[in-house]
Amino acid sequence: MIDMNTVIAHNVSEQLKKQNKKQTELAEGIGVTKQVVNKILNGSRMVNAVELHRIADYFHVSMEELVAIHDMEQDGNVIRAFMGQVETDAAREALAIADELADMVLFHARVRENSEAMMQTWEI
Repeated sequence: MIDMNTVIAHNVSEQLKKQNKKQTELAEGIGVTKQVVNKILNGSRMVNAVELHRIADYFHVSMEELVAIHDMEQDGNVIRAFMGQVETDAAREALAIADELADMVLFHARVRENSEAMMQTWEI
């Protein structure tokens, strides 16, 4: 499953880098606070259509460019996509551990489902 907040955050971050702009400049340019831009860039805040249009106008790109799904987001693993936005090694390690734990939980859930199916009486 693709998290569009993460996709938009990635694309907006890329535009900031490409155009050598700062978060504060973007905030002023679209008429929101620095905190709102920060939440957009870390994927924790959904962007509405009006905001997306303002961001696109600010960067002189299409709205489609800001919602385009690139190879990075197609992994579908939110934790792995988020790991690229973390700045410290300790935080990356913690997210890697969380990712492993999530994989283990899913694995054991599938094992339990399969074992329950195997316990059913078979008809010949």
